[in-house]
Amino acid sequence: MEVTVYNAKGKEVTKLNLSDDVFGVPTNEVLVHQALLMHLANKRQGTAHAKTRGEVIGSTRKLFRQKGTGRARRGNAKAPVLRGGGVAFGPRPRSFRQRMPKKMRRLAIRCALSAKAADSQLIVIDKLSFKQPKTKEMTNILSALDVKSSAMVATAEVDVNVVKSSRNINGIKTTPASLLNVADLLAHRTLIITVEGIQKVEQLWGKKDVVETTQNA
Repeated sequence: MEVTVYNAKGKEVTKLNLSDDVFGVPTNEVLVHQALLMHLANKRQGTAHAKTRGEVIGSTRKLFRQKGTGRARRGNAKAPVLRGGGVAFGPRPRSFRQRMPKKMRRLAIRCALSAKAADSQLIVIDKLSFKQPKTKEMTNILSALDVKSSAMVATAEVDVNVVKSSRNINGIKTTPASLLNVADLLAHRTLIITVEGIQKVEQLWGKKDVVETTQNA
């Protein structure tokens, strides 16, 4: 698959051949959905804890005598049916962690990347570099690339200036190419990635380590 490479001003500078091993995979919606659920489940802390009647601090005195009042039998004030008492079936600390085989995880990320390329939601830029953090410069780049909605900006390595220039822009998230995941790709409409980021992606999830480029005539 051949895509256009743009510069920071939104002009075409070259063409780039994408590996079909990464960007030409048929979409498997069931697998992508399973990978998304795994990612969201693994983000859960699982620290919610509600006290039972045995953990609530309070008196164990019987509230009133067993018989003769005409009321229902009642024990102490820590019963779950009383205000301030324990919780009968409340949340307890637990692990929500899910696992997927490595081959399934790799295929899911390739499916998500291929879907971006097939739907023309993949924008390849030659490079992203800032001498200093500047939100206005990043905004100008997004405007030049005609990005009007949410976008994921991926670079080969962590670039502090790129991160700081993007973090105040609504709907824009930055990440190293090696940390791309199904959840972020699905949550953002457009994927903006540098040429070096493409090389990193193909090294991680593809069979080819070399990205071929062809210059415009």
